[in-house]
Amino acid sequence: MNVLVTGGAGFIGSNLADKFAKNGNNVIVLDNLSRVNVEKNLAWLNANNKNIDFIKADIRYDQNVLDKVMERVDVVFHFAAQVAVTTSVVDPREDFELNALGTFNVLEAVRKSKKKPIVFYSSTNKVYGGMEDIKTVERNGRYEYADYPLGIAEDRLLDFHSPYGCSKGCAEQYVRDYSRIYGLKTVVFRQSCIFGYRQFGVEDQGWVAWFTIATLFDKPLTIYGDGKQVRDVLFIDDLVSAYELALKNIDKTSGQIYNVGGGSSNAMSLLELIKNLEKAYSKKIKYSFSDWRPGDQPVFVCDISKAKRDFGWEPKVRVIDGVERLAKWVKDNKDLFS
Repeated sequence: MNVLVTGGAGFIGSNLADKFAKNGNNVIVLDNLSRVNVEKNLAWLNANNKNIDFIKADIRYDQNVLDKVMERVDVVFHFAAQVAVTTSVVDPREDFELNALGTFNVLEAVRKSKKKPIVFYSSTNKVYGGMEDIKTVERNGRYEYADYPLGIAEDRLLDFHSPYGCSKGCAEQYVRDYSRIYGLKTVVFRQSCIFGYRQFGVEDQGWVAWFTIATLFDKPLTIYGDGKQVRDVLFIDDLVSAYELALKNIDKTSGQIYNVGGGSSNAMSLLELIKNLEKAYSKKIKYSFSDWRPGDQPVFVCDISKAKRDFGWEPKVRVIDGVERLAKWVKDNKDLFS
């Protein structure tokens, strides 16, 4: 296949681009290279794959580039985005233009094309909002749902909270409706916390990677909230596998929205991650606490049973094994973080 990966030099995009290229596909990476360190991912992709082409472009402004490339590809994995809640609060206009307008531009290029490539969109669990109505309890030093043992399913009402939640939610609804109105084959993944290789996590985004990097380099570590908040985390290899399986089953997945995360068996609190990192690096971690961030859910665990039912996917990498893999990768690639 001919595959387009927008944001393909980023964390998720570079891992997926590498996997699809190694499977013999022709991959086009489109990225504006604005995020710190993504040029290192691009260099890694080019060094390890002969069948990757790079286009430097911005999905906000370069409609003509998008229009041309859509005539060449069979499937689009759309990862180009603004990815942090805190950044969206500081600059909501840029957040909107990247996430909502940028996605609209991608969809329009697909709609106008002759090839009508399949579109996969990377959304977020933040579209469910703060979920203040859902009762949580504290058990064994972590927050858990009182009544949802498998987590939150896709039929949960949407409640966009924060500019980031609004822009991503707006975009995913456009993706879904372009399937209904224009007959495009589109799939939305509402992703939980993804972590893994080639993730240059920072304090306001990519918390598993950030904690891992900060621990190795003895950087100050701040926990926003009390550290008992829980997320279902998913290792990058499992996410890439989900995209592969959903593509293979596109007749079933087209037009659908799926929760894609670690699920109830891979839930972890911030404090539990710190304990795992202390074991992985054999060191005591110092940290401080600060106020909760806006829209931060005490618990988010997604019910992933729809993905398993529709395209046979479920996580294979246990959370503790994924943390150990990431810690080893960061330690083995210290030069990338200088």
